[in-house]
Amino acid sequence: MNDVSLWESMGPELWPAFWVTIQLTFYSAIGSLVWGTILAAMRVSPVPVMRGFAEVYVNIVRNTPLTLVVLFCAIGLYQNLGLTFAPTIESNNFWLAVLAFVLYTSTFVCETLRSGFNTVPLGQAEAARSLGLSFVQVFGLIVLPQAIRSVIGPLGSVLIALTKNTTVASVIGVAEAAALMKTEIETYSDQLFVIFGVIAVGFMIITLSEGAVFGYLAKRLAVKR
Repeated sequence: MNDVSLWESMGPELWPAFWVTIQLTFYSAIGSLVWGTILAAMRVSPVPVMRGFAEVYVNIVRNTPLTLVVLFCAIGLYQNLGLTFAPTIESNNFWLAVLAFVLYTSTFVCETLRSGFNTVPLGQAEAARSLGLSFVQVFGLIVLPQAIRSVIGPLGSVLIALTKNTTVASVIGVAEAAALMKTEIETYSDQLFVIFGVIAVGFMIITLSEGAVFGYLAKRLAVKR
């Protein structure tokens, strides 16, 4: 195969494949931020059962290979329990992958936020409680906003890791960038380094852009003490 044949095959598929990668990252990031925040709140909750659940969940899922989490959603939840999110197999696999990434990445979001809680002066929470605010009010109004601002940089690192982890979605047939690379390598094995280089550059563009945005936000929104 020559370069012309490779680009005729790969070129039109590049943007659709990377668009799926971007969508996986976007929806998984939103879900992970929400579920990770809930887990972080549970880990510092005054209710022992909630603290115990969050601790067990985080320790188990965080130390489980992501591929197993994806396969659990695809085989365990979909094939065995019949959990579906969309009428077509392609769309359903996409949302099953998003669910897996949320379940996994939220554990890292939780631990990142929990480290941010330590940057909030204890006296602020005590002052809020002395005014009669509940735990939820203290957490949502005093602690969480400052914690998020103090860990924007680390949260950006979690997002970058999530973007790279989306390649695992190919194991259940999601047509993202890594799946395109595998298909093209099978067809154009003599152009291995060219195909790998193109996909690598695509991921570099996405991750470097994310790093630049979060780096700016970390400086712009840093808590002044």
